[in-house]
Amino acid sequence: MEQEKQQELSFSDEDFIVFREGLFGFEEYKQFLPYTAEEGNDSILYLQSVDEEQLSFLVMNPFLLKESYSPILPEADRKALRTEKDEDLSYYVLCVIKEPPEESTVNLKCPVVINFQTREARQVILDSQDYGLRHMLKEFSDKEGA
Repeated sequence: MEQEKQQELSFSDEDFIVFREGLFGFEEYKQFLPYTAEEGNDSILYLQSVDEEQLSFLVMNPFLLKESYSPILPEADRKALRTEKDEDLSYYVLCVIKEPPEESTVNLKCPVVINFQTREARQVILDSQDYGLRHMLKEFSDKEGA
């Protein structure tokens, strides 16, 4: 999908985040630049590949979509992200934008977890039946109506 608005980005090497194992299906791309879709609002981010200009992912804060979202990070993933503290971690879910926009989906089962202290990130698979791979965004329009 082509972005309608090109944003001029200024950044340094310290701004990058590293996925040591890449994202599922995109394992060869390791470095990404996270930037906000809207100034001062980090509820929606773009993850722009440093290696492939045409590769960018839209990610959203899952807690704003579903207040009861409570991911339990497996210990192996916590170690890979080099932290013991939950407050070091930020969770985002991948969003697939479709036409019409109401058909867009988010993946609550496999969030992207970022440790902004170490600049390391990892896509994980949650061991929970509560979350699926494709939740339609319109499910959340009632703000946790279920």
